[in-house]
Amino acid sequence: MQKNVGNCLVAQSGGPTAVINSSLYGVLAAAMKCKTIDKIYGGLHGIEGIIDGKIINILDFPSKILKQIKYSPAAALGSCRYRLKDFNEGKDDYIKIFEAFEKYNIRYFFYIGGNDSMDTADKINKYADEIGYDIKVIGIPKTIDNDLMFTDHCPGYGSAAKYIATTTLEIALDTEVYPKNTINVLEVMGRNAGWLTASAALVREKIPWLKHLIYIPEIVFDENKFLEDVENAYKRNGNIFIAVSEGIVDKNGEYVSKRNNMYTEDAFGHAHLGGVGDYIEKIIKDNIYKRVKMVRLGTTQRCAMHFASKTDFEEAEVLGERAVEFAIRGISGKMVSIVRKSNYPYVYDIDIVDLNKVCNKEKKIPLSMINEEGNNVTKEFIEYARPLIYGEIDLPFIDGLPHYTNLKYSV
Repeated sequence: MQKNVGNCLVAQSGGPTAVINSSLYGVLAAAMKCKTIDKIYGGLHGIEGIIDGKIINILDFPSKILKQIKYSPAAALGSCRYRLKDFNEGKDDYIKIFEAFEKYNIRYFFYIGGNDSMDTADKINKYADEIGYDIKVIGIPKTIDNDLMFTDHCPGYGSAAKYIATTTLEIALDTEVYPKNTINVLEVMGRNAGWLTASAALVREKIPWLKHLIYIPEIVFDENKFLEDVENAYKRNGNIFIAVSEGIVDKNGEYVSKRNNMYTEDAFGHAHLGGVGDYIEKIIKDNIYKRVKMVRLGTTQRCAMHFASKTDFEEAEVLGERAVEFAIRGISGKMVSIVRKSNYPYVYDIDIVDLNKVCNKEKKIPLSMINEEGNNVTKEFIEYARPLIYGEIDLPFIDGLPHYTNLKYSV
């Protein structure tokens, strides 16, 4: 098979993670070693920036800055939430994208992102086939939601889970210093899947005296049952910890956060959620007990690089490297994925899956990982998630603070 000789373009999209730049660095490191890749370009703000012609030569940056990339959270190239229409609906964006590809002689395109980003990569790959443009397109997964299909888990999830579990532990210990009982509510990200919220359970063996309750989108939220759960737990334990997903829904399929007038949508029609914690706090205060403390983690759970998982960090980089390897072999229209071989010891391999199988689909927590009461997770989930949070990263520090970088602001 004749290999493409030309340049590569890499871009990032969707919500950032603590380790998305590790995947970016993996692409850069592998591409710099590749004889069939000359220049390495970056698209600022994902596909939206590429459409607008915002493309930079990454190799123009000093090697010192490039090495700092993988130790930095967020998206070093910037991100976007831009919906690329099907080319049968309109080709204006595609024309601009492929004009940029031709201008910079792009023969390899790597897109790092989640569900919608894989949809974008799939559309670009199909359009290239439609017009006969010779390019290899590979998707690289990332999402703290951990909801991508056909991969054991997603880079970004392990670090977010580690942060959430640690925050749960620290809040629990803080609560115990006071003589009065407290009901703690932790609002966690997760639109339609509860992987993140469930990670709060990873510390329950460390704080067995504290009653945990967990509510996720996979289980219909029944307010009466919820209040019964909380009241029973309060009477038995006093202090309670409740982790609730921002995406929990009622029997009508409506987001509970809508009751707090906090609902908006993005360009893909996905809900912008948040505020369900306030509602949960209110109904507990109105019906059970007044001493309720609510914590909303917000963006901290996706950008906490200072306490990222080493396992997550290393896997993210490997996926970037392997994406380049697959592309050089002539493979296109695929997403690199993680295949778990065993839990203890934790062993995994890298495979590929068709982009069109991944995009616009969501992986939810299987019922076998949820307890019968629907208010916690089982041992199966703990065994699945625990290996993903192992290890800590030795970050570079300057003046007592992590030394981060961002290519977007270095241009």
